[in-house]
Amino acid sequence: MKIDLYDKKRLGIYVHVPFCISKCAYCDFNSFVPKSETVMTEYVDAVISHMADYREAGRGYVADSVYFGGGTPTALPQRELRRLLSSVSKNFDVSKKAEFTVEVNPGTADLSLFKMMRRCGVNRISMGLQSADNRELAALSRCHTRQEFVDSFRLARQAGFDNISVDLMFGIPGQTMASLLKSLSFVMMLEPEHVSLYNLKIEPGTPFYENRNELRAVLPSEEVEFEMYRAAIDALEKRGYLQYEISNFARFGYRCLHNLKYWNCEEYLGFGVSAHSYFNSNRFAFIDSVDRYIAAVKDKNSPVTVTKESETLEARERMGEYIMLRFRLADGIGSVDFARRFGVSFESLYGRKIEKYVKDGFIEKREGSYALTPAGMFVSNYILSDILEFEDLGAVTGNIT
Repeated sequence: MKIDLYDKKRLGIYVHVPFCISKCAYCDFNSFVPKSETVMTEYVDAVISHMADYREAGRGYVADSVYFGGGTPTALPQRELRRLLSSVSKNFDVSKKAEFTVEVNPGTADLSLFKMMRRCGVNRISMGLQSADNRELAALSRCHTRQEFVDSFRLARQAGFDNISVDLMFGIPGQTMASLLKSLSFVMMLEPEHVSLYNLKIEPGTPFYENRNELRAVLPSEEVEFEMYRAAIDALEKRGYLQYEISNFARFGYRCLHNLKYWNCEEYLGFGVSAHSYFNSNRFAFIDSVDRYIAAVKDKNSPVTVTKESETLEARERMGEYIMLRFRLADGIGSVDFARRFGVSFESLYGRKIEKYVKDGFIEKREGSYALTPAGMFVSNYILSDILEFEDLGAVTGNIT
């Protein structure tokens, strides 16, 4: 049932749908092309049952964000997606004002499907374009064209969606600065409320990784990628899309509330294969095999356990995770909030290491806070691996709550 927030604790709900109509050559997510509709039906049954298992644990919470990701949730038959969407409010208290997002691959949703999602409470669409250049889409082995994206976008608008996010990528094989800026202009012409911009990564286990030696000749250099990133930030901000996270830009009032839960270390429950959760100070994830997931949820006496990993985060882990995630945000880390959370000064722990990055232009020191600059965001993994040395925290963890 849907309720207002009242005084209950807030919770995010994530549902992973691992099915796609085709597998992109760069994708290392847990996703695949299903052999039949039967496995999709059985999977939806399992996820709904798994939600019911957590119904009691979620009684003290109200869900203010729901996110269906993948894979491609809209690769499910419409009846199965409808069942899955409806099951959230049947098992958890969902706020009337909750942000409810579904990821959509262009060409996998018609007007009927978009209207069904609206009836089920979905109010935000995240649509993957990646590039407005058909040659670049082919290089990525995307299953749609630019025109098919436009058709899907307009159908979503026609169905009443007034909060749409579009995914773009840079660092694509054969991409140039000019083609990236054309893609950005194309997207901004459609006026979505939110844009996500991701740097292509060549990940192990993907066709791109297997062909990485050949790809080097057509991939932009790291220097060009940084120039692309800076140019994209400027172009988006000139059109009112303000950067609030390393890869995310939004018009005023349209930041992704669900993803902000991750970056602010707030509680969320994930369901489905490979789904992660952070709940009651515990971080856990479920197994990545669809068949084993279905079997484990269906038979509670099965020797197969649905949980792949689980840990209770101690003070030092919570601190490190907070720093890592908050530095993804343009707001960065506030000294007052850090001291309130952990009972120790951020400057006393990290001031010496932070100072060199401030001097070199990778971190901006503001009044009462520290944030990565665009240059710092581009090399954030290096900076974080340098400053997050937990062995240095041993003497102060007694003061951390």
